[in-house]
Amino acid sequence: MTNHFDGRVFRNLDPRVKAAKGLRDFLRWQRTKTPTQWPRWRENTASPRLPARLEAHELAFTFVNHITFLVQARGLNVLTDPVWSARVSPVQWAGPQRVRPPGLPFEELPRIDLVLVSHNHYDHLDLDTLRRLERTHQPQFVTCLGNRAFLEQHGLGRVKELDWWDTMPLTSGRVLCTPAQHWSGRGLRDRNRTLWGGFVIETGRRTIYFAGDTGYSAQFAEVRRRCGEVDVALLPIGAYEPRWFMQEQHMNPDDAVRAHLDLGAKLSIATHFGCFQLSDEGIDDPVRELALALCAHAVNPSRFRVLETGETLLLPS
Repeated sequence: MTNHFDGRVFRNLDPRVKAAKGLRDFLRWQRTKTPTQWPRWRENTASPRLPARLEAHELAFTFVNHITFLVQARGLNVLTDPVWSARVSPVQWAGPQRVRPPGLPFEELPRIDLVLVSHNHYDHLDLDTLRRLERTHQPQFVTCLGNRAFLEQHGLGRVKELDWWDTMPLTSGRVLCTPAQHWSGRGLRDRNRTLWGGFVIETGRRTIYFAGDTGYSAQFAEVRRRCGEVDVALLPIGAYEPRWFMQEQHMNPDDAVRAHLDLGAKLSIATHFGCFQLSDEGIDDPVRELALALCAHAVNPSRFRVLETGETLLLPS
């Protein structure tokens, strides 16, 4: 038994942080919220330019949408929390609906070797997309404790689940599961029965950190202590208003910049914004507020990039 599991439910490392707000708080938010209107639809302005070949230690990052990136290294293609569905919801006729197309059509994916699934919320664990990946690519799925049985039940073949700080070897490195400050649940009766987390990928001499869904906490400094300064960090910047409700589970742009500094990341890339309206801020607020936070913390904007949906960033060795 780990120190973040009591035999029934998982909890965050900070004992003062509850894993999810209660029903009363949720109803208060629904009763008092004043969400900024999002557009019904927005076309993408970028087109992916996937590399035909990567040299040793080169990396490529393509922003698909929301939290989904295609991460490419030589001999390794990875997807983070892949979502190609129209809605992130138990049903496809209601719930949060995408306002832009995926930046990379599913049919144009290269061979996918590894799929990271940070936790079981619908905007991160998209069963329809995962089953499509199983049918077409048969990748290795890596997730956090408690999710393997559910994924195997729904037809996924190779599933590895990890506790925080557990590792799985890769051909040229390893995957490490890291803590996050969040919660889990897909229904009314499974709250925190499965674990949530992030991942560090070590491939060749490069280190990539995918934070998953998380509030700001001491975990980032601990990742740096255990893994060293990461080369690239994928950090969430959206779904943060109102702060009284979202602060413990979702970082805002200022939190993300502090996380970037804690990690000592050579480069951070923004994620978790601009596709599904999950909270009260406007569609463009995360990017605008990130620019202000970078200025406030004296961080050069070149050190924390925002990619257009569909844009590919190639990092030389």
